[in-house]
This record gives sequence, C-alpha cells and structure tokens, in this order.
Amino acid sequence: VQLQASGGGLVQAGGSLRLSCAASGLTFSSYSMGWFRQAPGKEREFVAAISSGGFSTDYVDSVKGRFTISRDNAKNTVTLQMNSLKPEDTAVYYCAASTRPFVVRRLYDYWGQGTLVTVSS
Repeated sequence: VQLQASGGGLVQAGGSLRLSCAASGLTFSSYSMGWFRQAPGKEREFVAAISSGGFSTDYVDSVKGRFTISRDNAKNTVTLQMNSLKPEDTAVYYCAASTRPFVVRRLYDYWGQGTLVTVSS
C-alpha cells in the first residue's frame, strides 16, 4: 500500500491550499480515509476523515467551516481543501487509510509520507 500526499507549501494567512493523496495497492473504495497533522513540538492530531463511500465526513473543531475533505474513488484520491488558513495550521499533513468503512479518528492502518504546510502571518 502506498499513500502519496502532495500539495503542501507556503501560503499567507487567509490563503488556501489543496492537498491531495494518491493511493495505490489497496481497494480504495473499501477504505475510509483521513488527514492528520503534526506541528513542530506537538503530537500528531486528527484533522478530517471521510467514509469509504464519501457520504460521511468528520472534522476536528478547529478546522470546521474552513477545510473540506473529499474523495474520488474512480481516481483513488482523497483531497483536503484548506481555506482561510491560519498560522496555527502550520504542520506536516499526513493522509491515512483505515480498513473501517465508516469515519474514524483512530485505528488507521496505512500512512503516507506527509507534506509540509506553512502559513505565514
């Protein structure tokens, strides 16, 4: 299983970024997908998740209304659209896959390598 995250970069506060995660080596439509982030000196935290069929989503409170998770099961990709970015969103963002078809905040089985998002004030 490979999860390849991309789309990170440097953006000013208030700006937007779109992260993508390309999955291979798994039956993508059977897995729920999630995004996590880890800021310097902090533990990794859950950001967003989407069910295998894409009908259910979950977000950490700090990103609700600003981030949107979506997936394309035909292309084996999951996307995190991040708007109104804040300096506190600065972190390495990871995509992950869970064998559980429903949204979960824990119990992920596979992880990507991470992509760095830096939001300047």
